[in-house]
Amino acid sequence: MKNIVILISGRGSNMEAIIRALHAEAWPARIAAVISNTAKAAGLATAKDAGIVTQVVAQGEYGDRLSYDAALLEAIDRYSPDLLVLAGFMRILTAEFVRHYEGRIINIHPSLLPSFTGLNTHERAIEAGVRLHGATVHFVTPELDAGPIIAQAVVPVLPDDTEAALAARVLEQEHRLYPRVVRRFVEGKIRLQDGRVVFDDTINTPGEYVLTGDFS
Repeated sequence: MKNIVILISGRGSNMEAIIRALHAEAWPARIAAVISNTAKAAGLATAKDAGIVTQVVAQGEYGDRLSYDAALLEAIDRYSPDLLVLAGFMRILTAEFVRHYEGRIINIHPSLLPSFTGLNTHERAIEAGVRLHGATVHFVTPELDAGPIIAQAVVPVLPDDTEAALAARVLEQEHRLYPRVVRRFVEGKIRLQDGRVVFDDTINTPGEYVLTGDFS
């Protein structure tokens, strides 16, 4: 039984999608804890309602990133995580923190990386005039949004798209994509090896993880 720890900062909709899928599909894993950097995160209540242990490591209580990340690492390691899942965790983590969890920390980013790293991805996609947008699940490395790509979901950018409309369409795909990747990881079918993503080629191929939205 693998232990999953999820980090959130807000409503935790991807966390909720993972919780639903884990219980519906009987993964060989449990969510050992949900940890937030703010007590205001709405997702904490969702996790508590699901019977999951929650904890707040408040960023305002620490003077710098190094001391905060050291406290966060200590809190996480109490739960012996096999996988650390970032689900809307709005902090840039230090290199020391990331290296501690190398090969077992993943994130979902609302763009088709390597395009549109950072914030405001939907607005920037519309402004750039791209025709395809989406979400990317990747292993986390010290460089922001630059870790090895595990899976992507693609949606069209429509001529009359607003930021809100595009964001909603991408989020729908995130809720499909992220649980699939987390499940494959805890089943031992995805791993990081020498800086590259390795799939169990008797079960999966990278193409299986490219989901598409409605192009009609």
